[in-house]
Amino acid sequence: MDRFFPQIVFSVLGVPVRDTVVSTWIMMVILVTLGIVVQRRWPTLLEMLLAFLGDLIEDLLAGYPVEQYLPFLGSLAIFVAFANIFSILPTVPLPGGTMLPIVAPTRDLNTPVALAVVVFFSVHYYGMRQQGVLGYLKNLASPIFLLPLEIIGQISRTVSLAVRLFGNVLSTELIVVVVFMLIPLFVPLPVIGLNIFTGLLQAYIFTSLAAVYISTALEEDEEQLKGTALS
Repeated sequence: MDRFFPQIVFSVLGVPVRDTVVSTWIMMVILVTLGIVVQRRWPTLLEMLLAFLGDLIEDLLAGYPVEQYLPFLGSLAIFVAFANIFSILPTVPLPGGTMLPIVAPTRDLNTPVALAVVVFFSVHYYGMRQQGVLGYLKNLASPIFLLPLEIIGQISRTVSLAVRLFGNVLSTELIVVVVFMLIPLFVPLPVIGLNIFTGLLQAYIFTSLAAVYISTALEEDEEQLKGTALS
């Protein structure tokens, strides 16, 4: 059971590298390779995937053009989906005869926190790009006495985004490990299916929340819209 939690595999210049980080590197290589192969051999399949992701987040963007935000949100959805279900792959042999178990990167709290921080800065970036820096800051702090509450809300939803993803992935994988320990043959296969379903569902929820946060940041107040129209 102790192997279920992140383990240090090796160190680089004194910095410990966990198995979740190694799994992330392996996953990124697989994703890039798959992207290149699919683009060259089955471009129609890639177009279908992009159309599916576009339809998935179009309604969440409140009418804003999905093409501008699909590269970020689509990449986020694919990365989180693969990261959640990556543990279904077998172990990888390492030099010295040891075996590295493939684990889900998102079961390490550092990965969901990093993803949530990326979403946090992306929301403000897209908001400033849409409204301008001054216009966005004005809407963010309007009225000014609500600014502390707005800051607390921004931080709390970022923390919630990370903890929700981490907690759901960790609990699902823990159930799979326990069932495998008790019944190690064919009975756990439906539980693996549950793991895949939960991982994809959490990727959808994470991406949907990111899209909602972005669409909220893009909204301009009525006075600013009237001023823009008159000018």
